Amino acid sequence: MSRFDWPALMQAGIRGLHLSPAAFWALTPAELMLMLGAGSGAAPLNRARLDELLQAYPDDKGETDDE
Repeated sequence: MSRFDWPALMQAGIRGLHLSPAAFWALTPAELMLMLGAGSGAAPLNRARLDELLQAYPDDKGETDDE
């Protein structure tokens, strides 16, 4: 069984993901690793990807037909 680097994981979860301590400790190690982008799951959405999506799909600023 491998050991966990709890200080690094706490820093990533509480500082990096902005989880409360209670939310951090409620996660399983697998859930935390998934949130951090490790393993077979997709990485969390980052700011650069959000900006790409906002450019590709901008909010409609116009009026709707039913007004």
